[in-house]
Amino acid sequence: MQLTEQDYQAQHKRRLSYMPWLYFSLKPKLKAWAVPWQQQLQQRLMALETVTIQNDCFIAPDAQLFAEPGRTIAIQSSSFIAANCVLHGPITIGSEVAINHGCTIDGGRQGVTIGDKTRIAAGCYIYAFNHGMAPDDDIYRQPVVSLGIHIGSDVWIGANVGIRDGVNIGNHAIVGMGAQVCHDVPEYAIVAGNPARVIGDRRDKARAGLKKAT
Repeated sequence: MQLTEQDYQAQHKRRLSYMPWLYFSLKPKLKAWAVPWQQQLQQRLMALETVTIQNDCFIAPDAQLFAEPGRTIAIQSSSFIAANCVLHGPITIGSEVAINHGCTIDGGRQGVTIGDKTRIAAGCYIYAFNHGMAPDDDIYRQPVVSLGIHIGSDVWIGANVGIRDGVNIGNHAIVGMGAQVCHDVPEYAIVAGNPARVIGDRRDKARAGLKKAT
């Protein structure tokens, strides 16, 4: 089989869609087609939806962003959204934020805010709304409540984490893989489990490492 340059570009695009961090270190030869490709894709998205995207971002072509008027998605510079993600505004995403493949984020009415330099691993579910559960009516008829979700800066959320409406996650926190976050997470806390509970503190880990080094 003889492959063409277009074949190689198509494969690079698939790779970048699932591993977007590679986009930010592309060699000039690859940037020559990758940057215009992304600019065209992002400009079209901003024309179709109430989405704002700042410079040097990457959006996978099959990421689904839905943002009606009043439910804006705002993405700051140098952030990426990988393949198979579904985002529904209102959502505010800081700079240098990573949203890896297969994540679902719905801002409800009050919105989801994600601080700078936060990493969200694959398969996370973040919903800023909730149904009522009164026993005398069907679930789908229940009123929907939205309190909003705030995720701070420099937060690491592991794969397959769920975050419920009303939760605030403090700066520098870590959420372990598979955790279900139902309550606020303090700054620097390490949480894990279902429901998630505090199992450590990042500063303790750093101090322990410093002691070993000395």
